[in-house]
Amino acid sequence: MFPESSIPELAHVIQLAVAPVFLLTALSTMLSVLINRLSRVVDRTRKLEAFILDNPARSSQPRTELFTLFRRTVLCNRAINLCTLTALLICAVIALLFISELMGFNATYAVAALFVVSMGTFIVALLSFLQEIRVASSALESSAKQILDLTNTIQKP
Repeated sequence: MFPESSIPELAHVIQLAVAPVFLLTALSTMLSVLINRLSRVVDRTRKLEAFILDNPARSSQPRTELFTLFRRTVLCNRAINLCTLTALLICAVIALLFISELMGFNATYAVAALFVVSMGTFIVALLSFLQEIRVASSALESSAKQILDLTNTIQKP
């Protein structure tokens, strides 16, 4: 299939491609985390929507929470899209490594550029994830404070 002299070169390309493959594993784990978070947000959103439709007079706080959940959905979706784009770019890096070896052209700059762009998209994805966590934590803190204030008011004689 390959000339005898190109087998060591192909083995070297495979060695170079191993690191991006491990990155794909990390990206798939990240995507799993993001999809689980999005699923929980969607489930909570459906419950709130049902409550609001059944109790329109008591819907001011649920509407506020619904807005927060919508914000979290946007951030999760952005992070998922960017992680998926990162994975596609890493796949392109791997494919380009092999194609350049098989076709005999120098793809150093293209591979480097794709890798840098993929890291940029991953950084933005992580920032979106961090922002989603911040929004969720702030909402939880605000809700906890409201409940504590309410229970302190009720317990006082």
